[in-house]
Formats: sequence, structure tokens, C-alpha cells
Amino acid sequence: MEWETVIGLEIHAQLSTNSKIFSGSSTAYGAEPNTQASLVDLGMPGVLPVLNKQAVKLALRLGLAIDAEIAPQSVFARKNYFYPDLPKGYQISQFELPIVGLGHLDIELENGETKRIGVTRAHLEEDAGKSLHEDFETQTGIDLNRAGTPLLEIVSEPDMRSAKEAVAYVKKLHALVRYLGVCDGNMQEGSFRCDVNVSVRRPGAEFGTRAEIKNLNSFRFIQSAIHCEVDRQIGIIESGGQVVQETRLYDPDKDETRSMRGKEDANDYRYFPDPDLLPVAISAEDLEEARASLPELPDARKQRFMAELGLNADLADDLTNSREVADYFETVAEGCGDTKLAANWVMGGLSALLNKHETDITDAPVSAAMMTGMLVRIKDKTISATAAKEVLEGMWAGDGDADAVIEAKGLKQVTDTGAIEALVDEIIANNPGQVEQYRSGKDKVFGFFVGQTMRASKGKADPAMVNELLKEKLKG
Repeated sequence: MEWETVIGLEIHAQLSTNSKIFSGSSTAYGAEPNTQASLVDLGMPGVLPVLNKQAVKLALRLGLAIDAEIAPQSVFARKNYFYPDLPKGYQISQFELPIVGLGHLDIELENGETKRIGVTRAHLEEDAGKSLHEDFETQTGIDLNRAGTPLLEIVSEPDMRSAKEAVAYVKKLHALVRYLGVCDGNMQEGSFRCDVNVSVRRPGAEFGTRAEIKNLNSFRFIQSAIHCEVDRQIGIIESGGQVVQETRLYDPDKDETRSMRGKEDANDYRYFPDPDLLPVAISAEDLEEARASLPELPDARKQRFMAELGLNADLADDLTNSREVADYFETVAEGCGDTKLAANWVMGGLSALLNKHETDITDAPVSAAMMTGMLVRIKDKTISATAAKEVLEGMWAGDGDADAVIEAKGLKQVTDTGAIEALVDEIIANNPGQVEQYRSGKDKVFGFFVGQTMRASKGKADPAMVNELLKEKLKG
């Protein structure tokens, strides 16, 4: 019998707040070590935590977006454990009464079907500090800048049955939290990281013993770590051993998981309600305010792009993966009046430049207004699609808007029938052999004439006019 993989995910999303969850310390990334840790973050005697209201608002926004239950009252608890970068000796989190309860997220499978993944809960908590090993020989450095940073831990049901399903879920959630403005999603900086719970079983059997793989911060690592862990567990069971419940780390250099520590259960942490924090009460007004702050969600926007704008599913999906890209596209499409032209250039030429320069669309030197101006010039036949590529590169390089680049580089399309006809006549006269081939039924030779004419015009001739004149004159 084959083995079945069972996967559940715990995703830690750092909330997009300016200050920490229980103090006024900054959450800005990249500061010098231990310069953004207040007395509250350090757990000094006599200090009291004060809940960041914006963190609550962001948690509600996520809860509503995944159609989850919102607790009218949630409670913060102390999760007790020792770790060098946990200055208080406990972490303030939520346990029995989280702010967000049961919800769901739908993912699209490779075969086009949709699968619903249950979300067990999403709870607010503070982050720990960071242990630094690279720069210290035989010692460990502690940076507490991150201590107290607000997190939303989003826990899924064990509903995923393959690494591909898990990655699809993580990607969907990653796009959603960025869409909502809940989290910036920067995986390299640790703003969005994932713990993966993996077990294997025979189909239909009870769940097997799971291992948790901690702190995965890329989609590729998530997929590779799951494959490694599944192979490891199957190998243990098939050789007569037993999988041990534990926490493991994934080593991408060796492409293996290795044991970190025994897996703790809830009673190991000795949770109890934090006596310094009142229960969080959510009113109907709070929910209405959160609901009003929701943007059009990615799935709804995708469906609208397909139904109202006539885009195919793949193009609509690509355009709605990022809220910024979708906003950019809609601005361009409305400005130039051609949805498909706008979609093809945003996901084609512009996307290629973004990837080449490793730049986000919010930092692109070509604004939506500049892109619109270029597409208008394609539509009114001032430039050809070929010339437009040169215009886009010129705009990216800072040479001005589309009109400025067209003028400076002399890219205006030739639409003078007489001028193009003269070129066509010359090409036909200079290539009698190819003319004879075409007239004898070799239609592919037609492309030769188009290419020669466009080359002679230095790419400026109107391609449609070239095709029309060639067809007419090659009839014989």
C-alpha cells in the first residue's frame, strides 16, 4: 500500500504596525542590535504591557477575509519556557480563547479543482528576540529588537496531502495578508515564516506521529523540507522503527531535516491568563469598522477580471496575486481603454523588467500614467509593438515619458501608404526567386517578404499595412 502525507501549517505573520504589540518601541527592520527594546520588551520589574489597538484591527481584518469566527472576547496568556532571547522567561500569547476562530482558505489544485483548507485559529502574540551565532566564536549574541514585535499565528487544519498543496496554501495566504495590509510578507526579513507539521499514514488509517519543522522562510524550502521529512518518516517505519514527536530544522545545504528538541505539548508551557492584560472585547462597531476596511479580495477581483474584463483565468490570476499589480493594471486599462493590451504589457514587458532588475512594481520607474501613454501610442499607430519595447526600456532608463522617448529615438511608425508601397515594390523586385516560390504555393515564404520590408523600414512601417500591400502585390 502507498503512504499518504498529512500536513498542517502554523504561519507567523508579523503585523504591519509601527510599534510593538505591548510597547511603543519601533518595529522598523534593520536597526542596530538592541536599540529598539524598551523596558517593557525587556520584562523589567514594575513595567506593564499595553495592547496595541492596531494589532487587534489587523487580526480582525484577516479573520473576516477568511470567513472565520471572531471571538467577542479573547484572552492573553503567558506561555512559559526558557530561551536565551526570551527576556521575560515567558511569551505573551493566546491559548484557550484566541481572537480568530474557525475559518477557511480555498486553494486551486494543479488539475484546476478547488480545495478548501480549514483554518483552526489565528491568535495574537509577541515575537521573541534573536540569537546570533555567525559573528561570535564560541559565544552567542542576543538581539532583542524583535522581542515584542506583534505576530498573528495562523494555524491550519491538517488538511493538506502533498507538498504542492502546502505551498499553494502558503502562497495564497502570503498574497492575502499583503493584499489586506496585515503583513508586508517579507520572508527574507522573517516577517512571514512557516512551521510545518508532517506525518505519514496508510490511506484511511489514524494520523501518524508528526514532526514539526521550524522557521521555513521560502516556498522552495517548504516544499523541499516536506519531501525530506516524508522520506525520512517512511524510511523509519518501513525499517521497523517508530517516528518520534519532535521539533526539527531543515538544512537547505544538505537537503535534510535534523532534530532540534523534543516536541512540547501545551501542558509543558504551563499556560495561564496574563494578570497584567484585560480580556479583549470586540464590539459590533469594531467588526463593522474592520469589515469596511477590507479591500476587494483577490478571489473576487479575479472573478471580476474574468467576467467583466474578459481576461482568461491564468492572466486574471497573475494580475491579482498582488494588490499593487492589480491596481496598476486597472489604472492602465482604464486610461488606454484596452483591457487585453494593458494586461499583456503589464504581465509581459513590464513584468520582465521588474524581474530583471529585481524590483517591486511600487518602486518601478515606469508609472501607470507612463505605461498608459505608451499604450495609447500603440493604439493610435504612432508606434509599432516592436518599437514599443524600445520605448518601455527608454522610460525605464529615465529618458522621459513615451512621447519624449519616441521623439528622441525617432520611433514614429510609417503609415504613409506611398512610402511603404515603394519599399514593398523594391523588395519584390529584388527577390524574384522567392516571388516564384510564393506564387507556386509555398506560403511560408510570405514571412520572408514581411521581414525584409520591416528591416528596410528599420521597423517603422505599419505591419498591418505591410501585410496588406504584400498580399495584394504578390498575387501576380
